[in-house]
Amino acid sequence: MIELTALTAYCDELLGVAAFEDYCPNGLQVEGERPVRRLASGVTASAALLDQALPWGADAILVHHGWFWRGEDPRLTGMKGRRARALLRSGTALVAYHLPLDAHPELGNNRQLAGVLGLCEARPTDRCGGLLWRGRLARPLAAAELTVQIAAALGRTPQHIPGRTLRPAAIEQVAWCTGAAQGYIEEAAGLGVDAYLSGEISEQTTHQARELGIDYFALGHHASERYGVRALGEHLAERFALEHRFIDIDNPA
Repeated sequence: MIELTALTAYCDELLGVAAFEDYCPNGLQVEGERPVRRLASGVTASAALLDQALPWGADAILVHHGWFWRGEDPRLTGMKGRRARALLRSGTALVAYHLPLDAHPELGNNRQLAGVLGLCEARPTDRCGGLLWRGRLARPLAAAELTVQIAAALGRTPQHIPGRTLRPAAIEQVAWCTGAAQGYIEEAAGLGVDAYLSGEISEQTTHQARELGIDYFALGHHASERYGVRALGEHLAERFALEHRFIDIDNPA
């Protein structure tokens, strides 16, 4: 058991929250009514996550995608109101870490994805605020082979855009950033890697991959970001003797 304020203070320091200018508040987003014994974690603070975490008796819910995003209507009405009422009735806290959880060198989404995909020599670059990582495959693979390897690891087939029509087809050096990081593709190409992996794809990403000469793999936003919040939850459970349950709400996007 740990007091909520102590838990969030520990996470804030561990993840270096003060160093980030983010699109949402990091840390405690909705205050709970009791110390934390049971911690549920998940990617997004959706109604479906609440529907599983609250009956389990979670004292706090830890997510990567919380509430109160910059530019959104701040009123708690409609869908947001229903979520908030359920959480407040339960007395459960909501804790969210966005960019700090992407970037953490051990527990972060980029580090954890590297482990899941078996990427070697994984390290952050000095580009995109340290959110763009690079490494290599254990052995060179054709794009079709890499697609199969990713699908086996993540449980979904990535969308592949061939870009290296004038270079050898084997892929070895890769860069990646989880989530909605398709906009980093030019920075990735500037590293001289064979392929870039991120969560989402936009209309222009196809043209960028072709014109920059870099293969692109869209892994799925959710699929690429399941691992950081789970790793953080497991770390907190071990350190503070908490019950922890990671709840994976399926999302094809």
